[in-house]
Amino acid sequence: MSCDIITSCTKKGCWMDVKMANDDVMKVRFKDYGFFVPTQGLEGKQAIMQGTVTKEVMDVATLQHYAHDAGKSKEEIAKITEPETSWTF
Repeated sequence: MSCDIITSCTKKGCWMDVKMANDDVMKVRFKDYGFFVPTQGLEGKQAIMQGTVTKEVMDVATLQHYAHDAGKSKEEIAKITEPETSWTF
């Protein structure tokens, strides 16, 4: 699967968000922290990935954690008040 990278974790590079062919956004995490990507400079680049795609519900605390890792402001993080169903890889 080849996807355009939107952003990555600014803290450790332990996840990245990619745009799928249908323009949906998918969160990519790396099993057992066994792989990391650069924390900046990936935007607009392509990733070729192999793994399992699943649909999952992320709770508010996890969504806020990812927003914090992505460098979002406290105000943006505070606006996250509902769980979100999304594709993950």
